[in-house]
Amino acid sequence: MTAAPARPLGSPAVRIVVTVATLLATLVLILLASPRVVLAQDGDRALNIGINKVGLSIGDSREWTGVRLNFRDTRLREVTGINATIWGPRRGGDGEITGVALALPFTGGRSVRGIQIGGGISATRKLSGMGVAALGLGAGSDVSGIMIAGLGAGSAGELDGILVAGAGAGVAGSARGMIAAGLGAGAGGDLDGMLFGGLGAGAAGNVDGIVVGGLGAGAGGLLRGIGIGGLGIGSGGGVSGIAIGGLGVGTGGELSGVLVGGLGVGAGSGGRGIVIGGLGAGLGGDFSGIGVGGVGVGGGGDLTGIFVGGVGVGAGGTLKYLSLAGLGVGAPTIQGVAIGGFGVGGQRLEGLMLAGATVRIVEDGTLRGVAISPVNYIQGTTHGLTIGIVNYTRQLQGVQLGLLNIARENPTGRRILPFVNWGSR
Repeated sequence: MTAAPARPLGSPAVRIVVTVATLLATLVLILLASPRVVLAQDGDRALNIGINKVGLSIGDSREWTGVRLNFRDTRLREVTGINATIWGPRRGGDGEITGVALALPFTGGRSVRGIQIGGGISATRKLSGMGVAALGLGAGSDVSGIMIAGLGAGSAGELDGILVAGAGAGVAGSARGMIAAGLGAGAGGDLDGMLFGGLGAGAAGNVDGIVVGGLGAGAGGLLRGIGIGGLGIGSGGGVSGIAIGGLGVGTGGELSGVLVGGLGVGAGSGGRGIVIGGLGAGLGGDFSGIGVGGVGVGGGGDLTGIFVGGVGVGAGGTLKYLSLAGLGVGAPTIQGVAIGGFGVGGQRLEGLMLAGATVRIVEDGTLRGVAISPVNYIQGTTHGLTIGIVNYTRQLQGVQLGLLNIARENPTGRRILPFVNWGSR
């Protein structure tokens, strides 16, 4: 009599459950049997599930690869993988974190590399990768990558990347990339990139790029690029580019570009380009280009180009090409065309001088060209033509046309003549 074949136990679903349960039971037996698994390893105050410090660690383990969960780090050396903590590390208890750092709500390490997410993130040394913090993030040394914080973000070292904060953002050293903040943004060294501050933005060193401040913006060194300040913008080392201030713009160095100020514009060392001031524009040294001032334009050295002042235009050296002022134009030497609503004056005038009241040359000066005004008063030598109601010169080597023409050193009989007078030689 043959034996009946054994029937499978239960349905297929039952067989699957039994198989899975058997596998789980086998895995638990293997874990419990291993001296390196589910134990506090090497003095760790943690429950470690894994082999050779790889797997899941719950507690204050010192070294781990995989997933590590802890309330607060007190003696961490290194984590590679995911590190999640509820509170920031105790002083001296931070370690190296590479991978993902989760702040629930705070976390930190000696150097944190990778992705950081949570309420607050900190690193006593470097912070690199990408970080997003609801409150703030900071590093005791350098920051690299993209870092975004709801309130504040900062670094005691340098930045190589992007730093954005809702309130304030800044680095103590140099920055390469972008810093942006709702209130203030700054760099303690040079900036190579962009700087935006809702109220103010500035760098203590040179700026190569763009700096914008809702109220004020500035560079302690040279500004190369674009600078905009809602009220004012300044540069201690010069401007090579464009600087615009709602009220004023100033630089202690040279200008090579454009300065525009709602009230005033100034450059301590002159330069070249365009300066426009709602009230005035001032240049401490030689300048070539275009200068416009609602009230006046002035330079301590030579001004070469086109200069327009609502009241006056003046230079400490030579004023060259075209100068136009509502009241007066004056410089020791004027070359080109000068037009003054009231007067034009200097020591050496060369070109065409037009004035509503008088063209005047001081003692021992010269006129070479044409002077047209009601009164032309030359206390030196006239080489050319003067046209006016009254023309006076000490020495005439040209022609005077007017109602009364006086040439003091002309021969007797031609010193005072109506309508026309001419030189002795």
